[in-house]
Amino acid sequence: MSTSNPPPTEDRAASVQKIQTLLSAKDDTSRFVGLALLKSVLDNTPELRNEQVITDLWASIPPKFLARLIKSGIGQQKQSDESRKESNDMLDLAVSVLHTFTALLPESAKQDPKLVDRIPQLVACLVHCSDETTRLTLEALVSLVSRPDGARVFTTAVEDLAPLTEIAAKQPLALDTLLFAWLNAAMAATTDKSSLRSKIDSTVGSLVASFKGTDAVTLLSFLANLLPRLNPEALPSNPKWLPDLGTFIRNLVASRPTSAGRAAFTNLSAALLELYPFHAPQLLFADQDTAGKSSSSSSPFSYLLINLILVDLRASLPTLLSQLNTPEYPPTAYRLTSAFNVISHFIGYLLRALDAPDSSSAPFSLAISPDRLLSLRKSLTETLSLTTEYLRDRWDASVAGAMGLHPEARTGAAVAPATGATHFTLAWDSIGTDVAADDPLVLAAVRALALWAREDDGELLRREVGGLCDMLVDLYRESGSNRGGGGGGGGGGGGNGQQQQQQQQRGRRLDFRRAVLVAFEGVAADRKGRESVLSNGGWEVLVGDLEGILQASSAADDEDEAARGIEIVRVLMQLAETERPGPREAWMDLVTHVAAWDVPEAKQSPVTEECQVAVLQLVTTLLVNTHPGVQKRYVHSTSAVLGIAHQLQEKVKGDRALEEALDDVVGALITLR
Repeated sequence: MSTSNPPPTEDRAASVQKIQTLLSAKDDTSRFVGLALLKSVLDNTPELRNEQVITDLWASIPPKFLARLIKSGIGQQKQSDESRKESNDMLDLAVSVLHTFTALLPESAKQDPKLVDRIPQLVACLVHCSDETTRLTLEALVSLVSRPDGARVFTTAVEDLAPLTEIAAKQPLALDTLLFAWLNAAMAATTDKSSLRSKIDSTVGSLVASFKGTDAVTLLSFLANLLPRLNPEALPSNPKWLPDLGTFIRNLVASRPTSAGRAAFTNLSAALLELYPFHAPQLLFADQDTAGKSSSSSSPFSYLLINLILVDLRASLPTLLSQLNTPEYPPTAYRLTSAFNVISHFIGYLLRALDAPDSSSAPFSLAISPDRLLSLRKSLTETLSLTTEYLRDRWDASVAGAMGLHPEARTGAAVAPATGATHFTLAWDSIGTDVAADDPLVLAAVRALALWAREDDGELLRREVGGLCDMLVDLYRESGSNRGGGGGGGGGGGGNGQQQQQQQQRGRRLDFRRAVLVAFEGVAADRKGRESVLSNGGWEVLVGDLEGILQASSAADDEDEAARGIEIVRVLMQLAETERPGPREAWMDLVTHVAAWDVPEAKQSPVTEECQVAVLQLVTTLLVNTHPGVQKRYVHSTSAVLGIAHQLQEKVKGDRALEEALDDVVGALITLR
């Protein structure tokens, strides 16, 4: 048997040794040959792709030689044709090698200064690269800036981003490079946020100029993914490019957009409305002359926008539950979350415009004719009615099991109180018992549904929302036991960023309490709605929260909590005033608890004092409307509440509205003694 050929292992070792020898030579020609051989060996010998070999090979490449190769490609405009071709070859090889190592090096080595310090050169060489080398360069940049050190070098050492912005319209990876670099830099504690904000502002302006004449779908998706995830310190304030984004969105809406286009303008619209609450509504909802109108229709842009969003919701909701366990659910749910958020903002804008003295003047101008408003109202009601069906099915599938099912009979094991025996409860296919309460889509849907149920006089929709009271009460209770949650449902765009943002939302839990209170205001206007709130424990949950807010106000002046307390009183007052023949016996416990409250001596914020006065108004309503026999049993509590009212009268002097409210409270309580 012949033994002239060495074993494959020895062959590979010899190849590595030869490459290292060539790369360590003093002349650039040998180094270039070594680099070319290195690229060929790595491409054709997968067996060499282990951490130790890759690390050793990377260490053998002289960093200055690599930098000279890239620099030769950057300065080729002054060279002859032959020299330019040689420079292109050297640039292609250098970029190819860097691309290979950014993929193969272990994580610990990917933040090596020898690697990340090439970022400025990689950006600068983009205008001289072939299409294939441009792709490799951008892939390498995305990998490098996805790590803190790479993002730091990108944001501090790269002065001119024109090579990226000029190709962004044809190379989406350029936008990914900016996205990862800016988000990582914004999260770093050492980053100069003011400088980063200025760079983002100017670069986005350049991007907007580059995308003019295109549908700008990739730019809108990029901004929808970037802006909501920036720290407030890094977010440009009132940027000059906002009107241009409004124009892009208007043109896209009027051009029968694809599914990608719908996702882009929906997500960005929601993000802009959340981040720029004064300027964005003017861009999206106010009359802008003929901008955004299609050639075949004179419909105002805001009408087209809301109509498209409502159609998207009606088309997507019926099949959404079946997608819960699929990869398609996160981007779909994110788009629908944005859609509901846009609807909520539009409802708020519509109400302000209708209440304005002159609806044709800024800041709340509205160009939608009355007949189109009626059409929108019908479409909106139909969409939100479908939303109640989805929420009902979603809640039943993940939590309740079936509408009206007692909590003790939900999924899991239940224990019979009498015997102590354990029995199986209703089984239900579900992806988790608490996912619905952690889904930003559910919060956005509840918020839009609540706003319209409160503001619109449609009894049918209010009754449909009343059928969700078990869900609403559970969401409120769960939010109260997991304080510190976020509002949820902001904007954002594409794929992995969407999933990451939703996971962050879930990590800090969502707060449904304000949205549920708005829903209860609408539901409580209907008799059956009030019965549904009460039968599902709504009074007990709201009173428990209100008592906690009142007691906490003795030690802390929390305006957010106080504002929620005022909303709670508004709902409870509706229930107390309409209950016949009078307040229930159990409700009178609130009187006893308030009578034992210690009034803080220090002056507090107007919102906190308004909350405290509102609680006294609620207690007074309970005492006045209850049976005379019950009034006599609470005579001592009545006196204590009267004393509290006198103390508050001293604190609120100067606030005419609160003084008058307390005068009414004192007058009513005196008659009960």
